[in-house]
Amino acid sequence: MKFSINFPVRIISGRGCVKANSIELTLGKRAYIVTGSAGAAASGALGDVTDVLAERGIAYESYSSVPANPPLLDAYNAGIKAREFGADFVIGIGGGSAMDAAKAVAAFAANPEIAPEDIFDKNNLKCGALPIVLVPTTAGTGSEANPYSVLSLPDGERKKTYNSPYAWAKVAFLDPKYTESVNYSGTVSTALDAFAHALESYLSPKADALSMMLAEYAAKNIWDVLTQMPDEFTEEHRDMLCYASCAAGAAISITGTGFPHPLGYSLTMLAGIPHGRACAVFHGDYIEYNMKTEIGAQRLNDLATALGTKPKLMAEFLPGLADVDIRLSEEEIVNYVNLIKGAKNYTNSPYVLNEEEMLEIYRKHFAWKRGR
Repeated sequence: MKFSINFPVRIISGRGCVKANSIELTLGKRAYIVTGSAGAAASGALGDVTDVLAERGIAYESYSSVPANPPLLDAYNAGIKAREFGADFVIGIGGGSAMDAAKAVAAFAANPEIAPEDIFDKNNLKCGALPIVLVPTTAGTGSEANPYSVLSLPDGERKKTYNSPYAWAKVAFLDPKYTESVNYSGTVSTALDAFAHALESYLSPKADALSMMLAEYAAKNIWDVLTQMPDEFTEEHRDMLCYASCAAGAAISITGTGFPHPLGYSLTMLAGIPHGRACAVFHGDYIEYNMKTEIGAQRLNDLATALGTKPKLMAEFLPGLADVDIRLSEEEIVNYVNLIKGAKNYTNSPYVLNEEEMLEIYRKHFAWKRGR
């Protein structure tokens, strides 16, 4: 199987990699740092980055209130502040939300003439984007290894992806130490997110030899950790999950994701279900439907063999680990599906769901049942 790749980010990994490679962090004279409210500091990553900036005489300013599911308008306003500060590069530190926001901030800072929703058409970005450094503190999105920035639209009900050559980081630092401050539940959720990327990439019609190798590596490491059901995550577990997340993020840079992602967006936006769990609740359905196709069944059997399991066991284990238990009325189910039925991800799968199948999946999981 052939492959072609454009992978412009330099990824530097290992514990202590930020301070050991400080020269790689300094892409200019004035840095604009984008983080969430607590994770970047709690992980130690923010302290390491600002120590390097201070040592190298680089001025910086911070936007430290990126929420989960980062709003488009927040990124737009932060881009204005970065431009006013005179930033010549952007540093995103945190989970997927902070890194995705940083990508958008870098584009808005470089393009003062565009309106917020103009970012979704890369042809509007006449000046590209400021250079980006990414430092993940969770093992989930793999945003450091792809050009995607998923942003919440102003209606508060939908997400949309900014996908551009300008959204690639110039350099990323992958230090598993920074993930150790994530609690047990958060670690499971982010691992499920990374596994979603690996599984959905592996089955994608766009998959090639390289993406499948990355996806299999990621899925195997995550599966090995999660099926152990450890009482706590060891340093070895953290290393495995961190590198797997990055590999899965790289895999979807080639293929994109499949239908569990859009099905999960409404759960996240309207019901507050964390993204990784919101995807995983649909992985039994993803496996069931794709097993109906020749290529889907072949790839699922191949991946399951590599993991030392069976597709049926994967289909049972992943949604169970997601632990999502909500009830929706028929009206709510229709609304949830209407919001995400037009996503492009549905065609990125051997089996392509129709709208009625989307509704049936939602009813199966979330409809009120007698006795509940």
